Amino acid sequence: MAETRRAHHADQIYSVLSDRASAAQSAVAASWSRSLQYGLDPELGRPPERLDGIAFNLALERLAPLIHLAHETLDRLFQAVGDAGCCVMLTDRDGVPLVRRGKAADDIDFRNLGLWTGMVWSEASEGTNGVGTCLAEGRPLTIHRDQHFMTRNISLSCTVAPIRDARGKIAATLDVSNCRADLTPAVLKLIASATCEAAQRIEARCFRDAFRDARILVGPDTSRGAGGLLAVDRQDLVIGANYTARRAYGLTDEQLARPFPVGDILAPEAEAPGEDLAMAERGAVQRALSRAHGNVSAAARSLGISRATLHRKIARLRLENRH
Repeated sequence: MAETRRAHHADQIYSVLSDRASAAQSAVAASWSRSLQYGLDPELGRPPERLDGIAFNLALERLAPLIHLAHETLDRLFQAVGDAGCCVMLTDRDGVPLVRRGKAADDIDFRNLGLWTGMVWSEASEGTNGVGTCLAEGRPLTIHRDQHFMTRNISLSCTVAPIRDARGKIAATLDVSNCRADLTPAVLKLIASATCEAAQRIEARCFRDAFRDARILVGPDTSRGAGGLLAVDRQDLVIGANYTARRAYGLTDEQLARPFPVGDILAPEAEAPGEDLAMAERGAVQRALSRAHGNVSAAARSLGISRATLHRKIARLRLENRH
């Protein structure tokens, strides 16, 4: 059965692509079409290209901070999927696996297929495949067996999610691959969910690390999708947004280069512009009282004003000291 599939795989690709409309109707067909444009042959038998030692070490050095932040999540993900025959790989933005997790019993097959550190899995090099096609399309996806372009890869099922940096650019991918014949659709769905969640955890940790001196807020959902993460400075100005937040609020690098009040996102219709100063004063007094556990003298010292002045502000702003 497997040999029959292999014998007809290339014919299937050429048959599908003979219909010019297929590439517009199917993401896989579109990727097959790109693969042919790269000059690739689905029956090419050579293994994936491999970086030399110097190039691999440079790639490893470039992604070292992200790899450091990802180790714990990679371990947890592998604990969840390793017994199902999966390997876990973190690749750079060029589709090169830099670190991986796998079990010895399965790693023999994975190594033979080229699912190993230093190998090049870009779409231009390997045609339609999980890592390369995820990078080409910029979204999580699964390339399951016959959906691969190369005939030698059709025993693989690869689920991959992009990992974006603090500016929303793809910096890496997280790949979970399986080559066991007994992989079921139900298990594949669980793998896809676990992969996306793990990629989101790595991405969030990288964002928090990039803005370690800022407050990180989760923005409200919009009609465009989930709100995402916002980095806010001490003046309550937005200084950063992850990819999800950028998409939800239509934020660009140019907009984020000029910090703006977080209230413009969290409560865009809450106050008129003329009320900003009063709201800022109210917030400062409330925070000082809270930190001082209601001790007016201590709160006044933290604000650099007298106790009598603070009492007047509390009365003018109609605040309640609830401590």
